[in-house]
Amino acid sequence: MSKEYSAMAHSAPVIDCRQVTRTYNEGPGKLTIFSDISLEVAQGETVAIVGSSGAGKTTLLNLLGGLDKPSSGQISICGEDIHRLSEARRARFRNAHLGFVYQFHHLLPEFTALENVVMPQLIAGQDQKAAEGRAMELLDLLGVAPRAAHRPAELSGGEQQRIAIARAAANHPRVILADEPTGNLDPETSDLVFGALKDLIKNEGAAALIATHNHDLARRADRIVTLKGGLVVPHSL
Repeated sequence: MSKEYSAMAHSAPVIDCRQVTRTYNEGPGKLTIFSDISLEVAQGETVAIVGSSGAGKTTLLNLLGGLDKPSSGQISICGEDIHRLSEARRARFRNAHLGFVYQFHHLLPEFTALENVVMPQLIAGQDQKAAEGRAMELLDLLGVAPRAAHRPAELSGGEQQRIAIARAAANHPRVILADEPTGNLDPETSDLVFGALKDLIKNEGAAALIATHNHDLARRADRIVTLKGGLVVPHSL
């Protein structure tokens, strides 16, 4: 174990998920997505979640992001029990501390790459000049600064996704949650985008959880978590 990873392992977790269960009503019965799972992620750590379709990867990310509520158990993000917050306070907390990356980039088509990364900062109250500076810093870090003035339709899939990653990191989130961030890309572009995402996470010092079907990319994370049969099990890649 490296000194860097050892230090992360002994720091207070940024993501702390304890004995969480999520069930949904399905007709007369209940559907259990997962049961009594626990997970910690430290500052600066990248954890990959793997598992078959329907294993609960997206559900877990939604719970950690405050977009869904657990049936039981506790989820703390940055020391805050997010599901004890009111809906309005949880939304403010999410905007201040979390960044989301999805399989589809969801960039605003009428805005340039730069404007897409500036937008969440303006919503958070940042002034225009500082927001543009931060946006260009991120676009440069991710290798797409020369495309700053282009709209999404003028960009490749890999460029679009790297801009979506920059947007997710725009407000210095403590946590980045990524759901199949390379799932819509070819293998070579997937490798490039995953590397850019991991570099950004390390640069920002965020805690990151990345759901992926790509086992080759998962091996590049600091740690791998496998969801199977509603449980967290030892990974076997």
